[in-house]
Amino acid sequence: MSKANYEIVKWENYEIGNSASHTKTVTETDVILFAGITGDFNPLHMDEEFAKTQMFGKRVVHGAFSVGLISAVLGTKLFGPGILYGSQNVMFKKPVYIGDTLTAVAIVKDKYTKKDGKLKFLKIDTKVYNQKDEIVTDGEAEILFM
Repeated sequence: MSKANYEIVKWENYEIGNSASHTKTVTETDVILFAGITGDFNPLHMDEEFAKTQMFGKRVVHGAFSVGLISAVLGTKLFGPGILYGSQNVMFKKPVYIGDTLTAVAIVKDKYTKKDGKLKFLKIDTKVYNQKDEIVTDGEAEILFM
């Protein structure tokens, strides 16, 4: 395997208000693959007949799927090599369904250091919207720069 030449992102280059987004339309294949990767085969996600008898009336996409989109925007759009995804708090506000188009948005909301400036952090406001511009996942991430 060849050694790639990646540009390492720098804490100094970020300001409060910097943002990025990532959009994905959820497919049946996405749900099946996500279940296979995670092992979460809950019938609420996998079995239409079962899901019809539950509170949403149809299958819902795994909540963690939207968190994966947040990870994608942080790791590939707003940042890249040189960061560690330190923490993520989330609240699932609305269900996500197969066919929904989701947009994960990340906005830098705080910038700080610890240990006399040796550790550099950003706090990130993270939200995932559906195609109706409703917030389906809301949270906050903390990013540590290496």
